Amino acid sequence: MDHRASDRRRWRVLCAVTRLRVESGGGMAALDLDLAGHTALVCGASAGIGRETALILAAHGARVVALARRRERLEGLVDELSAVSGSAADFVVADLDDTAALQRAVSGVSATILINNTGGPPAGPLTEASPDALRSAFNRHVIGAQVLLQAMLPDMQASGYGRIINVLSTSVREPIPNLGVSNTIRGAMASWAKSLSKELGPGITINNVLPGFTDTERLASLKQAVAGRTGTSQEAVMQGWIGRVPEGRLGHPSELAGLIAFLVSPAGAYIRGQSVAVDGGRLNAI
Repeated sequence: MDHRASDRRRWRVLCAVTRLRVESGGGMAALDLDLAGHTALVCGASAGIGRETALILAAHGARVVALARRRERLEGLVDELSAVSGSAADFVVADLDDTAALQRAVSGVSATILINNTGGPPAGPLTEASPDALRSAFNRHVIGAQVLLQAMLPDMQASGYGRIINVLSTSVREPIPNLGVSNTIRGAMASWAKSLSKELGPGITINNVLPGFTDTERLASLKQAVAGRTGTSQEAVMQGWIGRVPEGRLGHPSELAGLIAFLVSPAGAYIRGQSVAVDGGRLNAI
């Protein structure tokens, strides 16, 4: 799709600038997006929104630790991250389904920025979901996020600066048909985040980013599942989705990453406990 190449070029240019200046009265005010001196642990960094987030945070000066299951993708990514940021990036190979292994994998990681981002559960109605499906999804998303929070929180508290972002779904606002387990777990994550927003000390914020129809591997998988379930073509499924978006297109992962970069920056310090949709205007909720 043509917009993907143009979006990527546009974001690469923006990523090269770590401080933006805007007109303010008769002088110039700085919008502080500088992340130099901070380490960001980015989950799901091997593809999609996680990868784009890792790149833009590195471009704004953060040292990035990329976490995912696919070592070969991470090895290629860290070279790119180091080139972008000018500082050595690192990676952690871990599966959020394995709580004990995850705890061991991040035991030596210190970060003041945590990006919780992992693929959603398989599609299907909630009435047909097994207890094990719910248990597995809860473990991967909520328990995994809790493990990472408790591992990173001491460093955030010591520095007086912390940013936690959960990449969830618009289903937090409006449940999506045939994504019963995902709707349930995303809602649980949103509640977890809101509770923490009241508990965390000053300077440590937590927010949720809610992707709409975004051009990722996850959406491609859902498109295939919907086409198989309904007996329609994948192209028809895609056009049906796009027809519900006032912007008339899919989102690009870099557009989510741009919002995340703002929320984790000093400029986003007073935004706390919020769920922000990036969906091209699709949601009906106010």
